[in-house]
Amino acid sequence: MNRCISPQTVGRRGAALALCLLALGFWPAAQAQTQSRNFPAAALRGTLVVVQPPIISLDGKPARLSPGARIRSNTNMLVMSGALVGQELTVNYLLEPNGMVHEAWILTPAEAAEKRPTAASNR
Repeated sequence: MNRCISPQTVGRRGAALALCLLALGFWPAAQAQTQSRNFPAAALRGTLVVVQPPIISLDGKPARLSPGARIRSNTNMLVMSGALVGQELTVNYLLEPNGMVHEAWILTPAEAAEKRPTAASNR
């Protein structure tokens, strides 16, 4: 009976454990990408361009982000508005009572294909 553990056995077990942990680490990210997001009924569809935070262009018209505005990426992660300067993004958004954009969700191609009211259709 051999009670000694060889270095090769320890190395193989360690590598297998590392691969399992790595795979489990990526699992939540893969799950987040496959889940559909439920947007509020009041959310409108538009094209958002961050000009210089908090100044934005919404459907070609000047607008502002509210203090504490949240922009979520297509993987539902928070994105800083400064990282989006100059990009034209299709979004669903919510306005606060003063007319500033308070929440925006950057859409995936599948979400963008779904029909949603726009600010122009509500006038």
